[in-house]
Amino acid sequence: MIEGLVSGKVYGRPEQRVGNNSGKPFVTAKVRAATAGGETLFVNVLAFDTLAQTALLALCDGDAVSLTGTLTPKVWTDREGQPRPA
Repeated sequence: MIEGLVSGKVYGRPEQRVGNNSGKPFVTAKVRAATAGGETLFVNVLAFDTLAQTALLALCDGDAVSLTGTLTPKVWTDREGQPRPA
């Protein structure tokens, strides 16, 4: 597990969903964060805590946000075949 802090701007609108198996609500959001190299990194956010869900749902596209929690780094391949962090 990696504990991290991400700061950036909300991309789109956070959405509340319900787990298929658990039936418990959670909120998803995307955050645009700038890297030290000046690139943009899109961070997918999942919030299970009720207070965190409420806070995320109050945000709109472009709002500034800072989040802390467990990070799960992943890699995807863009159209040019270049690996990109997610």
